[in-house]
Amino acid sequence: ISAASERRLRNWTSAEGLLRVNARHRDAGRAFLPFAPPSAPPACAPQPGAPGARAPCFLAGDGRASEVPALAALHTLWLREHNRLATALKALNAHWSADTAYQEARKVVGALHQIITLRDYIPRILGPEAFGLHVGPYRGYDPSVDPTVSNVFSTAAFRFGHATIHPLVQRLDARFQELLGPLPLRDAFFRPWRLLEEGGVDPVIRGLLAKPAKLQVQDQLLNEELTERLFVLSDAGTLDLASINLQRGRDHGLPGYNEWRQFCGLSRLETRADLRAATANGSVADRILDLYGHPDNIDVWLGGLVESFLPGARTGPLFACLVGKQMKALRDGDRFWWEHRAVFTEAQRRELGRHSLSRVICDNTGLTRVPRDAFRVGLWPQDFESCDHIPGMDLRAWREAPPPGTGMSFSSRVKVGVWGQEPCVSEGRGGLVWGRPPAQLPPRPQPVRAQEPLRLPGSGGWSDG
Repeated sequence: ISAASERRLRNWTSAEGLLRVNARHRDAGRAFLPFAPPSAPPACAPQPGAPGARAPCFLAGDGRASEVPALAALHTLWLREHNRLATALKALNAHWSADTAYQEARKVVGALHQIITLRDYIPRILGPEAFGLHVGPYRGYDPSVDPTVSNVFSTAAFRFGHATIHPLVQRLDARFQELLGPLPLRDAFFRPWRLLEEGGVDPVIRGLLAKPAKLQVQDQLLNEELTERLFVLSDAGTLDLASINLQRGRDHGLPGYNEWRQFCGLSRLETRADLRAATANGSVADRILDLYGHPDNIDVWLGGLVESFLPGARTGPLFACLVGKQMKALRDGDRFWWEHRAVFTEAQRRELGRHSLSRVICDNTGLTRVPRDAFRVGLWPQDFESCDHIPGMDLRAWREAPPPGTGMSFSSRVKVGVWGQEPCVSEGRGGLVWGRPPAQLPPRPQPVRAQEPLRLPGSGGWSDG
């Protein structure tokens, strides 16, 4: 994130190091993303009946945060998580400056992104065998590893997710029944008012937890909402995301499908029978070769997408290799990776490892029951557990002793698990802290501050950018 973006996103009047929130709208008392500043031309679709041809978009670290409700909901979730952490960490360490609270909360959020991406999400995509082969266990920071995001990963392999996008936005009420009826994607693109005026974040999160992603089938790789009705802010009409992906790969000069198979140690496909075997679908293989003539000519995005899935995976062998190699490089070549011993204390790493996306949802929405694994579709109510049983961090692992001469001391009681008084008391002032009841109070470590931005794995929603 750039310094200019940080200036726009931070709440500079906050003593707790908070991010800016929406000043005009609340979500049952919880924060929404702020709107883009008035200096930015309004670029999103307005609510029907509202004046003007365009309305403000949400402001986030990524300009595409308003693209679909699910993406906006996840950006909102992490905004709330940062502010929750910053408030709690400042309450534990009242001697910290606002910038220290901001940077420490940002550092924890970065670690949670790393954990949730590589521990919880990527193994579901690659399958256990490919994850072990291409990623494997963490063995420490390796300065010889280049963590740069590769062209083929960003331009082709990680865009496999476009094939998982459902044509309908699923919004569910507290009983996990459909709320407001089906919402086609074409009526949700760049419409922040759908989140602000139609139930907020919770219905969208329930839909993501309880409804499956689109089934990846070779006869319809992308749904027609993306191939016939994709709406982007820079274009007056609608676009075809599949065509964009293919053309982007060519614009970036990506070698063809067979070259990448060879790069990954897979056999080159030379005949129609070879492609039929790789796809396990003769009609799809025939249609592709009727267009391309020879497997050497196939675009890597298309070739990787039509391969048969590996066991327990959502990708075939080529994309499993390309995604796995990239994730391993992002982890091993990052000296700020959360497991690297110089980044967090042992007690902090232990607490971070307890956290999950399900816990983030519990702490930042009105949901009181969630699946223990947020990446596996849950059946309501049998697969949903009370948030009281979802583990999370004990933030007292981040508590520091106040510097000598500050006149501050730790209180004898810390109420953890309910909103309570600030454990560091000075001149009668109280604050708020939230955490789970710990089995054992950890020691008071001296955390290592992050002096440079964290490098995170590519994540977030799927989009055309």
